[in-house]
Amino acid sequence: MTLAIRPLALDDVETVAAVFNKPERLRQYVAEEAAGALATFVAWDGDAFVGYVILRWRSQWFADGIPEIQDFNVVPARRRQGIGTALLDAAEACAATRSAVVGIGVGMTANYGAAQIMYVKRGYVPDGRGLATHHRPVRYYGESVFVDDDLVLYFTRTLR
Repeated sequence: MTLAIRPLALDDVETVAAVFNKPERLRQYVAEEAAGALATFVAWDGDAFVGYVILRWRSQWFADGIPEIQDFNVVPARRRQGIGTALLDAAEACAATRSAVVGIGVGMTANYGAAQIMYVKRGYVPDGRGLATHHRPVRYYGESVFVDDDLVLYFTRTLR
């Protein structure tokens, strides 16, 4: 494997969207990166797209200038080959240029089990605010929530 990680280019959108089916969001990432709002990291094994992640400089959840890693995806057939680790390494190194801490949210269903384990092994710890949905804390008593991709637990990691 010859892994290369580089920013998302507009020419990449159709290739990435063929796997993860979100072309409008990907085009928005290219525009937001050009505006300085985020950084993108796309992994390629030769000419084959294998994964991507973004680093948003201003999080809707974290305060105090803590950037947030978001939309972390590795091609399913290429998981457990070090691609996710390389993408997170790149995003964390970039985050460390502006912040001593980085944040990440992870879904609460079994679909996110591998990510939950990976983040803990990398030194991420829950931020202590409990579950969240749509970037807001879930109330302790009396609130019903949908268990979907928006039900997350946020973590932080000290980088330096």
